[in-house]
Amino acid sequence: MTPSTHRASVTLPDESTAKRVVDALSELFFEDQAAFAAFERQDGRWDVTVHFAEPPDQNLLRELVGQVVRQDVASTLVFDTVEAKDWVKASLEDLVPVAAGRFIVHGQHDRHRIPPNKLGIEIEAALAFGTGHHGTTRGCLLLLDHVLKAYQPRRVLDLGTGTGVLAIAAAKSLHGKVLASDIDPPSVRVAEENARLNGAGDLVDAIRATGFASPRFAEDGPFDLVLANILANPLRQLAGPMARHLASSAQVILSGLLTHQAPAVIAAYRARGLVPLRHLKIEGWSSLLLRSVK
Repeated sequence: MTPSTHRASVTLPDESTAKRVVDALSELFFEDQAAFAAFERQDGRWDVTVHFAEPPDQNLLRELVGQVVRQDVASTLVFDTVEAKDWVKASLEDLVPVAAGRFIVHGQHDRHRIPPNKLGIEIEAALAFGTGHHGTTRGCLLLLDHVLKAYQPRRVLDLGTGTGVLAIAAAKSLHGKVLASDIDPPSVRVAEENARLNGAGDLVDAIRATGFASPRFAEDGPFDLVLANILANPLRQLAGPMARHLASSAQVILSGLLTHQAPAVIAAYRARGLVPLRHLKIEGWSSLLLRSVK
């Protein structure tokens, strides 16, 4: 049972403002006092939410946010209490298997519902982003299914693996090794655990790495297929390094970007010799399939 928490939330005009607010608040509270989250909305604005174990000083928070943004924006801070609830159990009750081509992403409670002609990937609801229910993950799986109908890549990379769902899908489909990386150590452990759960523990090699900084990318590459479900800005920044780690005619699946961000991401990769082949739009999110022509 998750205990009750106290929540403060505010909508901000852009990413840089959201980061400044989070940075300012994180200097005031220790890790065990508050948890921060910032997400981009479909209209381009950003929601910042802070969860507190104890009721926060509302005036202090408004004053601090007001030092970063205009006072009228700080005055829109909303405070409420999130009641105690077993969120994992509640999520499981609402979570149904999600089909994406040959793949079905499901929780433990739905193992018996997977048809024999489908490839099941078991990811628990407690690990919400990357369960297949988010439009970006489903888009990646649909594009992966499309690619594997006519292409058998030997060297595969899942960059920013998260729960490991894409690496597991590729490994189980190809019966081959997949290198999976993430900047976040807990995500690496989760990906390893999920790979073992899905019988792909010996196929998915999860490592901690920032971008393409690890020597493992040069050792395991050049890659025939790269899956990267992260965010638009990191994807643009990684266009050059990624292109240098691609084999001839490699294919790349990108996601984690809102539909209005897709043209800028496509332009960044086109400048590095990758051309777009397919563009899926699901729930306001875009997933892209590109091919290297260099």
